[in-house]
Amino acid sequence: MKNKMNKSSKKKIIKSLINKKVFKFKKFILKSGRISPYFFNSGILNTGNDLIQIGNLYAKEIKKTNITFDVLFGTAYKGIPIVIATAIALSKNYNINKPYCFNRKEIKKYGEQGKIIGCKLKGKVIIIDDVITIGTAIKESISILSQYKTILTGIFVFFDRQENKCNNMSAVQIIEKKYSCKINKIITLNNLIKYIKTKPKMKNELNKIYSYQKQYGLKNKIFKLNKYQKKPE
Repeated sequence: MKNKMNKSSKKKIIKSLINKKVFKFKKFILKSGRISPYFFNSGILNTGNDLIQIGNLYAKEIKKTNITFDVLFGTAYKGIPIVIATAIALSKNYNINKPYCFNRKEIKKYGEQGKIIGCKLKGKVIIIDDVITIGTAIKESISILSQYKTILTGIFVFFDRQENKCNNMSAVQIIEKKYSCKINKIITLNNLIKYIKTKPKMKNELNKIYSYQKQYGLKNKIFKLNKYQKKPE
């Protein structure tokens, strides 16, 4: 029953994200340089109600893992509103009142100066980001954390694109192995594909995602031909 409820919940999340056009389906050049047939833009989630829902989702995942932490760290820029929403949700929903901070892209040389806004980076830290492709933003965040002698205890992202980084390992697998820290995902590309497969009107989008995954996805993550795809002759 728990698994069914979990699947149902993810379907509702994906349906809402598609309706809000957080998931967009056309050609996009990613930060990695790859040309993708779809894009996940968390910046579309920009209303008060959107932030409440985002915060609740992240807070629920954090609470579920029982990870101990002292600080929430949001990656600039899209991780900033998410980390704030998460801190509020943790306090409101679970009485977990923890401070947050986030980084600047450039060091400020006037006023309060520095590269970190919010609380001081110390103790055990959770990294909050929106999406992971090849892991550049998360690695930059881990580098920042290392300068403050903190302990990384968890990483949470909304969407995992499940792409091949090198040697048939995903960014998630590489980061987890290198830093001995689990990356927790609210939804994955696999979840998105399972949802789209139930929507006949989205068969073109689905086939383009399959083609993209054959080039950039993990070999064990290349999904079986769906009913819309023709078998090779």
